[in-house]
Amino acid sequence: MKISVVTPTFNSASTVAECIRSVADQSYADVEHIIADGASSDNTVELIRSAPGRVTRLLSEKDSGMYSAMNKGISIASGDIIGILNSDDFFTSDDVLQKIALMFRDDAVDAVYGDVRFVKPSDRNKTVRYYSSARFRPSQFRYGFMPAHPSFYVRSRFYRELGGYKEDYRISADFELLVRFLYRYKLSSRYLAYPVVTMLTGGISTRSFKSNLIINQEIIRGCRENGISTNYLNVYSKYFVKAFQLISKGDGY
Repeated sequence: MKISVVTPTFNSASTVAECIRSVADQSYADVEHIIADGASSDNTVELIRSAPGRVTRLLSEKDSGMYSAMNKGISIASGDIIGILNSDDFFTSDDVLQKIALMFRDDAVDAVYGDVRFVKPSDRNKTVRYYSSARFRPSQFRYGFMPAHPSFYVRSRFYRELGGYKEDYRISADFELLVRFLYRYKLSSRYLAYPVVTMLTGGISTRSFKSNLIINQEIIRGCRENGISTNYLNVYSKYFVKAFQLISKGDGY
């Protein structure tokens, strides 16, 4: 069972080497790593090419953004299972893909998702937030909750059958795809109780108040396009839940 890991990059010179190394260090042998670069203007491509034997295939050309790069990578992936690993993220341990592969040995499993830990760039060992997918249920999409997308792995045939990321979404195409796969088409998913990926704080979705407005607009759109009735009151209520979880446990969605 081959696993394809797709990494979108753009001017990622400061983080891409660690991302590549975390894939190369995986104990699971049958892995391909595809990097779809958006014609970086820094030395991202040179760094990728200087890691021979670690990256199966590199594309470097102009694209319309992160989701375009993801779709390009997915389109050339040859694995039975596909997951996304962003260029500023890395696998939490060297047996992550082994754990995921074990779950896919059950033919009834279409998709697997787990947890994600967040760290500051200045201190990779200290977890500042833990995103647990343990309590997720598809009914919670209407409130803007979803399983941790960086931990999401799915059988590759579903990208062909159900489509990839919608490139006219600016920030939340990952949310829409998960709604489509897990709610609308009811793929059979399993939860892996493990921090699959470690993420650095400060991504695109946390940059500004404007970004949060766009996220919530796209969450409502993604729900409605896939048959979920929701509204702004439902979606904004998630912030109260997040605040309570941070105070009471320091983790959660």
